[in-house]
Formats: sequence, structure tokens, C-alpha cells
Amino acid sequence: MLMKDKLITKNYIEILAANFLLFFGFWLLMPVLPFYLAEVFDANKTTIGAVLSCYTIAALCIRPFSGYLLDTFARKPLYLLAYFTFTAIFGGYLIAGTLTLFILFRIIHGVSFGMVTVSGNTIVIDIMPSSRRGEGLGYYGLANNIAMSIGPMTGLFLHDAGADYTLIFCCSLGSCLIGFLCASLVKTTYKPPVKREPISLDRFILLKGIPAGFSLLLLSIPYGMTTNYVAMYAKQIGIQSSTGFFFTFMALGMAVSRLFSGRLVDRGMVTQVIEAGLYLVCFCFFGLSSCGWLTTWSLQWTTYFLFTIALLLGIGFGTMFPAYNTLFVNLAPTTSVVRQPVPT
Repeated sequence: MLMKDKLITKNYIEILAANFLLFFGFWLLMPVLPFYLAEVFDANKTTIGAVLSCYTIAALCIRPFSGYLLDTFARKPLYLLAYFTFTAIFGGYLIAGTLTLFILFRIIHGVSFGMVTVSGNTIVIDIMPSSRRGEGLGYYGLANNIAMSIGPMTGLFLHDAGADYTLIFCCSLGSCLIGFLCASLVKTTYKPPVKREPISLDRFILLKGIPAGFSLLLLSIPYGMTTNYVAMYAKQIGIQSSTGFFFTFMALGMAVSRLFSGRLVDRGMVTQVIEAGLYLVCFCFFGLSSCGWLTTWSLQWTTYFLFTIALLLGIGFGTMFPAYNTLFVNLAPTTSVVRQPVPT
């Protein structure tokens, strides 16, 4: 019987910890920011949406260039620089006295997030055996899911308990500082820079991955809308239970999906896994949109239904995201494994 290549190593554990702490700080703040903007800056819904979208747009814009930079320069220093910048911005929020300055910090935060997530995915691919890439990326993504399960719940608990926003920002800052220390301990092997070629579109964008990237974009839009606004949506339709549990159930679903999706991907069932997750996610969004109507029938059962939808959404996205990761890695040239638009 052939022995599997070793996946769990000191390096792998350290980058898992760094990834978890990064996303814990990110998710702790995510559902609280709409309330912060409304309460501190008296922002309306349109302004809140615009401010939050700045982060996402900045993260998307930097990703094609981050792939090029990681192909050209040493990967770990770029990873640490992006991680440090991402961490420092939490401190910047503490001194943002105007909405304009806050928006500027959000843009920088989005740029650093786009860079640190792509570089982190690249490094974890470098240090894991290729024969267990699907499984390894699944566990790497599981760190995000665990952070998602406790980060928003912690942030909303602090907010509902009347904690000062300064304390919430400091919690995110502290989490990412510890994560930065873990990231600095990761040892990477030297990767010679990719030979410089004339500047062309395919140096920044994986052309073969555009159709799959567009598919992922369409899936990520409702994913981002849900994670940003589900707490406000639940309160608007009258659900008083802790909405932080929505993220807990969603993360639980993602964790369950990782138990089988990575292995199916390693067996070559990439598109089949994506299709199965896609059908489930579409069903869930129809269910989520019906919660407002269901509250007129029974608020208690609507609450149960909302958390069930969260669980199924987690399973759907949890099966698709590692499959998309592997798909983009497989489409990329062997000398450039960083040009895939890795989901967050």
C-alpha cells in the first residue's frame, strides 16, 4: 500500500494559524461595520453600501497585479508586507475621525486583503504536496470557516452587549498581530522568479480562467451581500435571536463540506463538485429571500428556517470554493500558480 505524501507539517500548521487569525479579525468586524457607520457617522443605507463596496472593489482590482508581483518577486516578503499593512489598518480605524478618512482606510484595507489572500494561497500551495492539493486547500479554507463561525458571533455579541467600537477594533487588531507573528515563522523554499516576458494581458490575467472567474464573480456577489447585511436583514424582518449564529451555522456547513469535497476534487471531480454546490446555493438564496414573507406565518419557525438556510449555504459554498481554487491552479502554467482569483 502506497503511503500518502505528508500534508500536516510545522509550516502548514503555522500558515493555517496565520490564516485563521487573519480571517478572525476580518470576520469579527464584518457584521458590525454597518452599525458602526450608521451610529458613528450617521450614514444612510446608500452610503453604507458604497463604503463597504470600496473594500471589495479594491481587493478585486489588486488581485491580477498581485499574481504578477508574486511571480516576479520573493513571495514571503510580499506576503508579510501585505499582512502587516492589513493589520495596521485596524489601528487606522481608531483614528479615523471623518468618513472620508475612513473610506481611504477601507480602500487600503481592501488592497492589502487582496494581496495577502492571494499570497497566502500561493505559499500554502508551495509548501503542500501536489498530490494532496485539493485536501490541503480544503483544510486551509476550513480555517476561514472556523473564523467565520466565531468571528461574527463575537463581534455581534460585543456590539449587542454595548461594547465600545474601540474595543472591537482592538480585538481585530490583536488577532491579526498574533497572526502576523505566525506568518513570520513560516519557512518557504526559494522559488526562482519567473523569466520576465514582454508585458501582455496574460501576465496579469489567466485568460483560460476568465469563464470560471466570471462564474465565481456572480456567486461571490450574493455571498458578499449576505455576509455584510444578513444581521441587518434579520433585525428588519423581526428576528430577535442572535444573528451571529447565522455565521456559526454557515461555517458549520462549510466545515462539513470540507470532509468530502477536497477528496472528490483530488479524484478529478472538479466541475461536478462546483455544479452540485451551485444548485444548492441557488435554492438557498430563494429560501433566504422568502424569510420576510414567512415571518407573517411564524417568527419562531422562520428563525429555524433562517439558520437551516445558513447551514445549507455553508455546504454549498464550502464545496465550490476549494473546487474553484483547484480549477484555477490547474489552469495556470506550472511556473505561475498564483493567477487564480482566489475567493475570500
